[in-house]
Amino acid sequence: MARIFFQKLFTYLYSEDELDVVLNDEADGQSSRHCANHQRRKFVRRDHIQGQECLFRDYFVENPVYPSNLFRMRFWMSRPLFLRILNEVSSYEPYFVQIRDNAGRLSLSSMQKITATLRMLAYRITVDFMDEYICIGESTTMENLKKFFEII
Repeated sequence: MARIFFQKLFTYLYSEDELDVVLNDEADGQSSRHCANHQRRKFVRRDHIQGQECLFRDYFVENPVYPSNLFRMRFWMSRPLFLRILNEVSSYEPYFVQIRDNAGRLSLSSMQKITATLRMLAYRITVDFMDEYICIGESTTMENLKKFFEII
C-alpha cells in the first residue's frame, strides 16, 4: 500500500490539490490499479502576457521600477549580460522563442523562460516559486531548465 502511495505521489508535480487527491484516494483504500478514472493535473490558466509586462516594466524599460544595482543583486549579473544570454540562447534554441499556439495565444516569452531558469540557478529555488510573478508553471520551468542545460 505504501509503495502505491509513493508511486502516485511522484507521478504528480506536488500541487496541493493533486496531493489531496492522492491522500484521499489512499485513505479510501483505492489504488490506481483498481480505479478506472485517473486524476489528471488541473490546467491552470496563467496570464503570460501580464507576467511578461510585469517583468519588462520592473527591469527592462528605459526607467525600470528596479534600477541596475537591484537587477544585479537579484539576477547575479548585469542587465547587459542577461540580455546577451537571452539573445544567444534564443538564437540557438527555437524552444526559447515566443510563438503562438494552435489557439492563437502567445506562449511564454524568451525573457520569461530565461528569467525563470537563471533565477532558479542563482537562488536554488524550487520550480513552483516563479509561478506567481512570471506566470510560468512547474513543468514548463523544468523543461526550460533541461533545454538550457542542453545548450550550455
